[in-house]
Amino acid sequence: MDLFDHSREKTAPKGPLAARMRPRTIDEVMGQTEIIGKGTLLRRAIEADQLTPMIFHGPPGTGKTTLARVIANTTSAHFEQLNAVTAGIKDVREVVQRANERLKYDQERTVLFIDEIHRFNKGQQDALLPFVEDGTVVLIGATTENPMFEVNPALLSRSRLFRLQSLTNDELQDVLTTAIIDKDRGFGAYKITIDEDAMHHLVDVANGDARTALNALELAVLTTDPKDDGVIYINLETAEASIQKRVLQYDKSGDQHYDTISAFIKSIRGSDPDATLYWLAKMIYAGEDPRFIARRIYVHAAEDVGLADPNALLVAQAAAYAVEFIGMPEARIPLAEAALYLATAPKSNAVISGIDSALKTVELEKSGTVPVHLRDAHYKGAAKLGHGEGYKYPHNYEHHYVPQQYLPDHLKSKRFYTPSTNGYEKTVQKRLDYFEERKKKGE
Repeated sequence: MDLFDHSREKTAPKGPLAARMRPRTIDEVMGQTEIIGKGTLLRRAIEADQLTPMIFHGPPGTGKTTLARVIANTTSAHFEQLNAVTAGIKDVREVVQRANERLKYDQERTVLFIDEIHRFNKGQQDALLPFVEDGTVVLIGATTENPMFEVNPALLSRSRLFRLQSLTNDELQDVLTTAIIDKDRGFGAYKITIDEDAMHHLVDVANGDARTALNALELAVLTTDPKDDGVIYINLETAEASIQKRVLQYDKSGDQHYDTISAFIKSIRGSDPDATLYWLAKMIYAGEDPRFIARRIYVHAAEDVGLADPNALLVAQAAAYAVEFIGMPEARIPLAEAALYLATAPKSNAVISGIDSALKTVELEKSGTVPVHLRDAHYKGAAKLGHGEGYKYPHNYEHHYVPQQYLPDHLKSKRFYTPSTNGYEKTVQKRLDYFEERKKKGE
């Protein structure tokens, strides 16, 4: 141990920086002004100590647990905390029993904070319901998942939902600056100089997560020796080493999965190749199943490009094959090629309109019989019944086309497919116009 190590041991506060810097009062909470700003419903409830059941949801590092702790420091009620990862129904019952006793003998309410509440199964959540409903406990739940999917509807209907947003870059920079100058809980006892580009890197890569940013700052400070002047200099290289890889807020079975694939598909549909590549890269980086990506590309080659460029379906098929044949990471290139092909191709959803219209007609209208001239004349006795009689073989006519009725009698004037004016469908429309003209001439 050298002199600097000894000095740090004496001056460094105990515990991780992110835990030490956790706000103690509502005024210390960074961001979230929409839900805890002056005059907001939640802030008034906290300040008046008039709490009702509530659920905080949002990405990691946005302050869900922090808000619960602020409430714990503010409320006159007894504060109990459980983590749904390790707690079970037995723990819930013990909390409820203690809450009942406080209410009965001391007229003291109990606030129960359950972190990661989405980890409770249906039975565990159901066990909470009667005691939330009768006011035995005031429930505060925290989750990174969408509570609409992960929390029982009965529990949701009795709780107010508050969505916490990722911190902005300016808010994250304020968090880090506060940690550097705070003498009681942060690194105020140290002499620290952080380059502007190093600060920006920590903020950018933290991606709105205060915990990630503070952990990176702590690692940078504690692993950098002071210079001869006693100052710890944190440059870009140190910052990059301290936060090497962005941990994406991406759950392959949750909101991020659905929201990201939605953004990817809408970028393809909107003909934005740059956005298409970005959302594709996010999914690849986060470890999304490449077969899932390939399937979505396959679907939207037909759905969004359609016959405006029939080759889109072939390109999508090739990318799907590449995923199976060569695997990742090489398959990222065919996936990107297919995605870009779709994004930059002419668009048409006329195929969807056509097949859906035909399906609706089949479902709702009477089933038409096959016209006699289109019926099969090859099976035994069919020819004697007149099946196939009068059928005109198109290849025997000019341009391999001859007008004749193909739809049932009651639908013979029905039109299901209307090409767009984009890409190859322009050619399709010209061909259909030619056929229509031949029909009018009665050829």
